[in-house]
Amino acid sequence: MEDSNFIEELRSGHQTAYSKLIDLYKDKIFYSCLSFVPNKEDAEDIAQEVFVEIFKSIKKFKENSALSTWIYRITTNKCLEFIRKKNTKKRFAFLQVIHGNDISLTNSNYFTEVNHPGIILENKEKTKLLFFAINQLPENQRLVFTLHKLDGKSYQEINELTGKSISSIESLMFRAKKKLQELLINYYKNEL
Repeated sequence: MEDSNFIEELRSGHQTAYSKLIDLYKDKIFYSCLSFVPNKEDAEDIAQEVFVEIFKSIKKFKENSALSTWIYRITTNKCLEFIRKKNTKKRFAFLQVIHGNDISLTNSNYFTEVNHPGIILENKEKTKLLFFAINQLPENQRLVFTLHKLDGKSYQEINELTGKSISSIESLMFRAKKKLQELLINYYKNEL
């Protein structure tokens, strides 16, 4: 599938190659987006942006890595870009509230639709809490944690996707787990 002929067909704009690419990657990209952004509509929007970016950038693909790795990098970057924009909007909304504009800051409805196949939790409240805690992690920790725990990527695959060393990935995972543990313990302590 990832041979030079297929990549060349994509570069030449063959419709059958694009259709094949979509068929092969639509679910993988969607579920990867859902791992980062646990809202179905947003994940679908990001997945569409990923395909647009792939189609626009395929001619620049240097084949230094597998096509799937390159596509996954685009997916991860689009998801992180979305999260950054969302966080910027929250900060802007907070400033508007301070200055008297009435904008609700609750994001309680955002983390309600999680149908990711890699996540099996007994109820949506626990899922909502988990994704809220993951979203509180610093970006590097959130990225590594999501890739490893939610998308099931090995440390070697994360190394290929991010360019981070294995020891750096291990360190980020350790700190992410520790931070999540603190966040969740504090939450449950306050709930009791």
